[in-house]
Amino acid sequence: MDAGPVARVAELIHQRNAIDKSIAQIIQRPMASGHLGKWLASQIFDLELEESAATAAVHGRFRSGPLHGRTVNLKWYLKREGALDMTESTTLDYYLVLAGPTSSAASSRGSTRPWCIDAVYLFDARQLRAEQLARGVKGGVASSVRMRQWAAAEVYPSASNPLLPMTSRQKDLLGLFRPVSPP
Repeated sequence: MDAGPVARVAELIHQRNAIDKSIAQIIQRPMASGHLGKWLASQIFDLELEESAATAAVHGRFRSGPLHGRTVNLKWYLKREGALDMTESTTLDYYLVLAGPTSSAASSRGSTRPWCIDAVYLFDARQLRAEQLARGVKGGVASSVRMRQWAAAEVYPSASNPLLPMTSRQKDLLGLFRPVSPP
């Protein structure tokens, strides 16, 4: 057995653990895409996050802008595969989704989930749920969302959804997370 690949993976894991620890110190939560996504969204979109990271359905509220006071559920999907984890909560106003590259839900063998943001989407939670029910689509985990719904909800880099206009500063901050090379 060649121990070289195992040793290399161990070395990379040690490096990753050090990086994750540094990020966790900044965001004050464990390093995971959900926690980091919530923190990034709060910084870029001026959101007040719920005190507990375990709060169901509503993760925070907009502190300013045209959606001031409205509730939001935050997601960071490292790949956008056409599904959205949805809630039945009637207190939720919007889903704000940070998404990596678009991908089909195919085999993950040999692929990666890059830590990047290609696009941001804002869905009206009640409208999306009504559309899902009309199509006979179940809510909950991995609820299928049509391509046209994603396109209509996009706020970055294209501004298809006028409900959340982006400032130049917000676009610049999101641009820091664009992929540096094709995934």
